[in-house]
Amino acid sequence: MLNVSTAASSTPVLAGLPTARAVDHYAFTVPDLDEAIAFFTGVLGGELCYREGPVEDPAGDWMTRKLGVHARARAQVALVRLGPYSNLELFEYTAPGQITSPPGPNDVGGHHLALMVADLDTAEEHLRRSATVRLGPSDARAGTRRWFLTPWGMLLSLRGPGRRDDRGFVPAATLHADANAVERSLGLLGVEHVSYTVADLAAATAFFTDVLGAEPVESPQHPADRSDGHWPPGTEHSRRTLLRTGPTANCELIQSGTGALRSRPPRNSDVGGHHLAFYVDDVDAAAAHLREQEGVTLMGEPETITQGPIAGDRWLYFSTPIGIQMEIINMPDGALPYEALTSARRATPGGLRWHDRP
Repeated sequence: MLNVSTAASSTPVLAGLPTARAVDHYAFTVPDLDEAIAFFTGVLGGELCYREGPVEDPAGDWMTRKLGVHARARAQVALVRLGPYSNLELFEYTAPGQITSPPGPNDVGGHHLALMVADLDTAEEHLRRSATVRLGPSDARAGTRRWFLTPWGMLLSLRGPGRRDDRGFVPAATLHADANAVERSLGLLGVEHVSYTVADLAAATAFFTDVLGAEPVESPQHPADRSDGHWPPGTEHSRRTLLRTGPTANCELIQSGTGALRSRPPRNSDVGGHHLAFYVDDVDAAAAHLREQEGVTLMGEPETITQGPIAGDRWLYFSTPIGIQMEIINMPDGALPYEALTSARRATPGGLRWHDRP
C-alpha cells in the first residue's frame, strides 16, 4: 500500500495541537491478541506490521507513570494497518483488577469503529462467511448503516460510499490500487470514523476543537434527526457530533445514555480500553502546549524507544478531562527496524498536514 502523499501543503496548524499532522492510530485493548490480529487481517484485510512485548516493569512503577495502568500490568502489542489511511494498535493486557467485559455503546467509554465499503450487501456476505455476527434485522435501504460484532464483542458499523466534500473526511469511492484479496472481497474503502461515548458531549467537543484543533462536521444532533440506522440496534439514541480530526480521519462523540451501566471510562488495561494517538512533527512542542491545558495530565516526559521493532519512536501519553486517554507520537517511518522484516507498512500522513483536505 502507498502512504498518503497527495494534496499536501506547507500550511501550518492554524489552531490546536502544535505540529500535528494526522491521527496516527486508534488503540484498543482486546482479550486475545492473536484472535484480534486474525480478525483484522483475515476478515477485514488489514496488514500486520509488527508485534512487540511483553511491555512490563516487574519491579518499578513505569507502567503506572507512563501508561496509566497497574504497576504490575503486562502487555503484548501489535500494529495493524487497516485500509489506506489508518492504523490500529491492539493490546492484550494481564493486570490486577482487570475488567474483562467491554463497556456497552451507551456507557461512558463505549466505542465503535465505522468502516466504509464499496457495496453493503457484498460486504455483509463477506462478513457472514467469516461468522461475524450481524446486529438487528436486515435492512437494505440506501445509506443505511449496518452493525456487526467482532468475536470478542467490539462494535463495527458499515456503510456504503459517501459523498466527498470539504468538511468530513470521506474515503475514496474505489478500492486503492494495492488492495489485497481480503480487502477486495470485503470492498473496504477505509475507516470512516472512530466513535467514543462520553459523559459530557459539550465538554468533549470543546476539548477536541479548542485543544486539539478538530473541526466540526455535524452540529450536535437530537436523536430524532437521524433515521439511517446510525445507532446500534437496541441502544438508547443519544445526542452526537462528528468532528474532522486532521486530513484523513473523523471522530464521532456520543453523549452517554440515561441507561448507562458504567459512568467511568475503562482503564487502558481493561478489555475495551482505548486511546487515540496523534502524529506530530515535534513531540516536545506538542507536550508543552498540552501541559498548559486545564485538566490535561502528561504521563511523564516524552521519551524515545531505543530498541525493538519501532526503535526511534518518540511518544508521550496524556490523560484528558473528558475521559479519553490520548498520545502524541513521532515515528521515523522509513527507518524503523520492523521494516526490514516485512513488506507491510504503517499508514503515515506523508506530506499532509492537519488542515489539508485530500
